[in-house]
Amino acid sequence: MLVGDSIMRNQWESLVCLVQGVIPTDRKRVSYNGPTMAFLASDFETSIEFCWAPMLVELKRGLQNKRVLHLDSIEDNARFWRGVDILIFDSAQWWTNSDRWDYLMEGNRELGKLNAMVAYEKGLTTWAKWVDLNLDPSKTRVIFRSMSPRHNRENGWKCYNVRDPLAIISHPRVPEPVLVLKGVLKRMKFPVYLQDITNMSALRRDGHPSVYNGPATEERWRRQRQRSSDCSRWCLPGVPDSWNVMLNAML
Repeated sequence: MLVGDSIMRNQWESLVCLVQGVIPTDRKRVSYNGPTMAFLASDFETSIEFCWAPMLVELKRGLQNKRVLHLDSIEDNARFWRGVDILIFDSAQWWTNSDRWDYLMEGNRELGKLNAMVAYEKGLTTWAKWVDLNLDPSKTRVIFRSMSPRHNRENGWKCYNVRDPLAIISHPRVPEPVLVLKGVLKRMKFPVYLQDITNMSALRRDGHPSVYNGPATEERWRRQRQRSSDCSRWCLPGVPDSWNVMLNAML
């Protein structure tokens, strides 16, 4: 099961595309259950599942329809992760933008203004405690994929209609969410493997949907040029396929 946001769903779609071609049509199907969807391969008694949980912890609607991020509550999401053989997690992009929530809660206490990375560490710590307490490393393997880079947010890169990858990143730096993640993983008892795809993916500024995330008309291209390209998601086939080749090698 792959757990996370739309970029993790992007990776799930890639993984399903890579394996489904060798399975006869009548021996495969996709099913849906709440925030999860599963590709089922009958002959192999195997499912490849995706669970929507972009913050890992719970993001709910509260009074006056406000979005409340509960930094110490996770079970509503985690109940779908039980009994899974291999869990791959990702959570970073939604934490870099505090517009995703209206206010933060810890227990019954409402938190005031809080640095997004402090909130991220609290949320990841809740996830880490759940893994340590609820999973058995002899039965479940856990992998955490590092954050996918966004080229139009760093160093002034714009990915509009870019067709060539970068040859080198002259001054690679570790994004703050990755530093926070590494710190949390170090404190865990459960052996979680970090799949670090950040720098390798940063080279592929050509791999985003860019102008191709809709009908490719001249008028649309002219409008798109006035806005930032979508430099979070990736084309398929493309970069997420490389993540899954790595994942296959790890497994």
